[in-house]
Amino acid sequence: MENIVEFSHVSMEFPGIRANDDISLAIRRGEIFALVGENGAGKSTLMNILYGILTPTAGEVTIKGQQVTSFSPKNAMQQGVGMVHQHFMLVPSFTVAQNIVLGREPKKWGLFCDGTAARDAVRELTAEYGLQVNPDDTVRDISVGLQQRVEILKTLYRGADILILDEPTAVLTPQETDELFAMLRKVVAQKGMTVIIITHKLYEVMAISDRVGIMRQGKLIGVRETAQVSERILASMMVGREVLQDPVEKTGQPGEARITVNDLWVPDNRGLPAVKGLSLEVHAGEILGIAAIEGNGQSELLEAITGMRPYAGKIFVGGRDIVGLSPGQIRDLGLAHVPEDRLATGVDSQASITDNLLVGKHRNPQFTRLGFHMNRRAVDAYAKEVYDRFDIRSSGLETAAGSLSGGNMQKVVIAREFSFDADIYVIAQPTRGVDIGAIEFIHQRILEKRAAGAAVLLCSADLDEVLRLSDRVITIYEGQITGQFDRDHLDKEEIGYYMTGSREEAAHEKEN
Repeated sequence: MENIVEFSHVSMEFPGIRANDDISLAIRRGEIFALVGENGAGKSTLMNILYGILTPTAGEVTIKGQQVTSFSPKNAMQQGVGMVHQHFMLVPSFTVAQNIVLGREPKKWGLFCDGTAARDAVRELTAEYGLQVNPDDTVRDISVGLQQRVEILKTLYRGADILILDEPTAVLTPQETDELFAMLRKVVAQKGMTVIIITHKLYEVMAISDRVGIMRQGKLIGVRETAQVSERILASMMVGREVLQDPVEKTGQPGEARITVNDLWVPDNRGLPAVKGLSLEVHAGEILGIAAIEGNGQSELLEAITGMRPYAGKIFVGGRDIVGLSPGQIRDLGLAHVPEDRLATGVDSQASITDNLLVGKHRNPQFTRLGFHMNRRAVDAYAKEVYDRFDIRSSGLETAAGSLSGGNMQKVVIAREFSFDADIYVIAQPTRGVDIGAIEFIHQRILEKRAAGAAVLLCSADLDEVLRLSDRVITIYEGQITGQFDRDHLDKEEIGYYMTGSREEAAHEKEN
């Protein structure tokens, strides 16, 4: 099979770190190639070189037999390379069609954007690739999963036949993941496209890829035919040791209610009801997991509890009614929050790692002098201890959080929130875009908080994660609880039915 992309002794250095170290790799035309490795292993850096965002320090890159002499996204796109980044690059106020054709708009009379032609082009594209979206929807009003589709369609519209997907399923539900994989297989089989997937989800590597490249600490450890390896072998190659995710033993009895929600109604961004009369309790010493397909009100529920969204009804945190309280005041009640979108609400992307780790603690007496001067020595010592304990990988503590890989950015959020002495944790997507070694670490920290008596409300698009960690699970569909399951009755298939509303509808039909 013909090689469509070749890296020859490619290295990439940043101040204080060698992100890629003498990498030689060939990717074949018409294959699905997976690139795996821990956060900071150099996967995204290597693909950013291929897409022209970075110019390598050393080595050569060849695309379709031609050596790349000038690295830029424009040149990469001209050679048929497209990239969908982990953090989307869409204009929220534009429609789906406007985002897809942006920069290559069909013209009317050679001067104006032809909106009708743009919508028709998007409809043809969605029909061709089986990725259905409404061209007239505004991007800020659609789910994260649909935004992912828009990013992919935008790349395909530009004629890419080498498609790079950086953590493509991190924001997708299981159903959307299946649809994405079906589309990828179709375009590879019918159009001869080459797809490169950067991922941490090894079961997805096994499900979709033809070959897999494993990176560790900037080096390419090896390339294997997917059919000849297992998840266990890949995990060991990624982290350099055996990685086990054994079932969690769930013991102990829950205590008093730390979060109480009564008859809660929460609007979405359009003012329509996203949560509809929902009630729940989360007790000390337990993890309550939320299982729901994206866009069914779980995000709005967590935002209401943490003070980020208005609501009607009653919410009590630590026994106190939080109506009218700000997120900071709710935090002072003993609540720590890992938000769903780390880039939008989890970190200050322009601030350093140190400053991000200190958020919420900057007024603590140990970090101030006379109540208003920062004690830099104490701040730096604290940040270094947390940085090391949570294995955040970067060129240093003064690195801007926004320049970190997605997984390391998530570690900054986890490290900050888990360093609070909190009684209540509201956690959304704790391991989205995080490698298998870090997943193991984060899961252990969550279980430690539960064992220490904290109440944990956990929401994750990864159903396996919810089932592994939770003592109880509730399913939410269209803003309402459709099922509740205790630790002895956590059946994945059964819960999946309730997530789609199927059992609720069946019960309603039976009553009638």
